[in-house]
Amino acid sequence: MHFSSNDYLCLLGEQALVTAQSTAMSRPESELLMSAIFLHGNNPTSRLEHKLAAFTGAEDSLLCQSGWAANVGLLQSIANERTPVYLDMLAHMSLWEGAHAAHARAIPFIHNDAEHAERQIRKDGPGIIVVDAVYSTNGSLCPLADFVDVAERTGSVLVVDESHSLGTHGPAGAGLVAQLGLSRRVHFQTASLAKAFGGRAGLITCPSSFKGYFAMESRPAIFSSGLLHHELAWFDAAADFIVAADDRRARLHAVSGEVRSALAGLGYNVSAGSEQIISLESGTEQQTLALRNALQARGIFGAVFCAPATARDRALMRLTMNACLTAVEIDRLIQVCAEIRDEIGLASWRSTQRLRNAPRARLVADRQASTLVPHEALETAFGAA
Repeated sequence: MHFSSNDYLCLLGEQALVTAQSTAMSRPESELLMSAIFLHGNNPTSRLEHKLAAFTGAEDSLLCQSGWAANVGLLQSIANERTPVYLDMLAHMSLWEGAHAAHARAIPFIHNDAEHAERQIRKDGPGIIVVDAVYSTNGSLCPLADFVDVAERTGSVLVVDESHSLGTHGPAGAGLVAQLGLSRRVHFQTASLAKAFGGRAGLITCPSSFKGYFAMESRPAIFSSGLLHHELAWFDAAADFIVAADDRRARLHAVSGEVRSALAGLGYNVSAGSEQIISLESGTEQQTLALRNALQARGIFGAVFCAPATARDRALMRLTMNACLTAVEIDRLIQVCAEIRDEIGLASWRSTQRLRNAPRARLVADRQASTLVPHEALETAFGAA
């Protein structure tokens, strides 16, 4: 049983999407294999960009080669060495890489703490605030309304990565920004379309006036070929499918809540998040290997995360839920997690100890957060400056 796929709504293999893609591949007309910056006028890429913009409630959008290319290309094009970029300590590494590519000063703030972000901005000046709507390591929700207010009070630009919420959250899957009615107050949304959309591409929502500038400034856009017709056909059909997939979204959230509740009842500390990404924070790499081996020996496969994707000694096993999990599969996962508690030393995990000492947990987490990104994650990823 695999709990490592990001196919949250189980689109892979859906016949309507496969047919759309195969039909596009069998058409006799030729394609122009070149960077999308050379595409002008009414073309399949621009038509899909307008469709996805309408889906998210944005004015316009840009398709990129991946979520990584979207995040790096956006930040590299809107920031420079004079721009402070304020990033949540758990923001995806592609966002940190984008700030690095822009030669901007990356300034971390405590996870989901809008007040700390505002204090940082008051100290270093207006810039770009970067958050994830749903965080990829623990499934926590960003208090987006608070960050919108901070951006407006400080005159800063807000970038929201919706990779793990587009398709799974909001009206017809339009995302958390749309769900909260913030589409006109968030400057840019980005997303990997390799999650709920089941393909390989990235998306940036933006004003129409921004697209020409992006085409001239974003190095990933300039130096990469655009999406092919069969890829566009998949996403076109996927958007239609997702709009009508309220039942799958409801099932996904029900499964996520059921599994979280059961794991918490077994003594696992899953309190950091609330959504379809569930992390078992085992601690050291050795403890995480023991957890992985215990799960795999019983047929359960997840995704191991360790430094630089996490803080040092806060490695974890990520389990991602999907809408097609059956009651039998859920019961098996919970049964295995119950069986292995002594084998993996659950009681000795630091996350378990934090759960027992809840009043101090926030203080400990904040102290670790204050040193995580500048001294550990950034130096590990990019080398000391």
